[in-house]
Amino acid sequence: MEKSEWIWMNGEYVPWDNANVHVLSHGLHYGTGVFEGIRAYETDRGTAIFRHREHLERLVRSAQLYYMELPYSVDGMREATHELIRRNGLKSCYIRPLAFRGYGEMGLFAQSAPIDVIVAVWPWGAYLGEEGKRSGIRCKVSSWRGISGDSLIPHAKASGQYLNSILAKTESANAGYDEAILLDVQGNVSEGSGENVFIVRDGVLSTPGHTNSILDGITRRSVIQIAGDLGYPVEERDIARAELFLADEVFLTGTAAELVPVREVDDHPIGEPGEITRVIQAKLEDALHRRAPEYLEWLDVVEQPSKVTS
Repeated sequence: MEKSEWIWMNGEYVPWDNANVHVLSHGLHYGTGVFEGIRAYETDRGTAIFRHREHLERLVRSAQLYYMELPYSVDGMREATHELIRRNGLKSCYIRPLAFRGYGEMGLFAQSAPIDVIVAVWPWGAYLGEEGKRSGIRCKVSSWRGISGDSLIPHAKASGQYLNSILAKTESANAGYDEAILLDVQGNVSEGSGENVFIVRDGVLSTPGHTNSILDGITRRSVIQIAGDLGYPVEERDIARAELFLADEVFLTGTAAELVPVREVDDHPIGEPGEITRVIQAKLEDALHRRAPEYLEWLDVVEQPSKVTS
């Protein structure tokens, strides 16, 4: 992990190595936290954050689903993130907002434990590698099922829930694959360990729906809009495991991964990245870097220079 200089922590800009929490913080013991993954890109207007407000609004909703009221507004966190990027002198970066129950009370019902909020930014390349984005990756369908909406809240991006993804990711990596794909409790395709799943069959894009225990990915929504604008039919539906093997094309989407083609699932070859995957990937890349005029509203430009004088 490449360090930056500053982290925003509970309203203050703190040196990276000093951004510490107490070992008895509630979130460390019980996973009571919510987070976001956001990216900022270098563009012709300077640094621009992709769908920043939508990510922060989802952070607030995730917190509310777990009975956590954040002490900072979306606008306040947005401005703090802009200033953090300026102070760290980053042209492109990964952004990690995190809100968690801090130190003050133990036990499962700890409503008096404070809600701590941090934002960190640092340079981070493609999550599944640049070669994966170009040539595609190998996936394994995990033996671990995705979390059920009867037990937790898949629509919340909650810290503790990612133990499920860690089990699947570790299993796939130990078996020599690049990524895991999880099924839901009914045995239909759910999502990757940190991405949404799309397949292409006969020119139609299909992706698991909200009843398949997915996170409502912001990049997923962006790709659905791009595909529709390009004239490709898109449907949200149950996808059987075997359809992954029978698909003409398969790809994953996520903020960290962006759009990554899948060339193989469970040793069944899908083939080189297909035409539809490539067209949508190229348009998404244009949108991320301010080269697509129709999607300029997705980008939150970080104005320079810093407002702080020192």
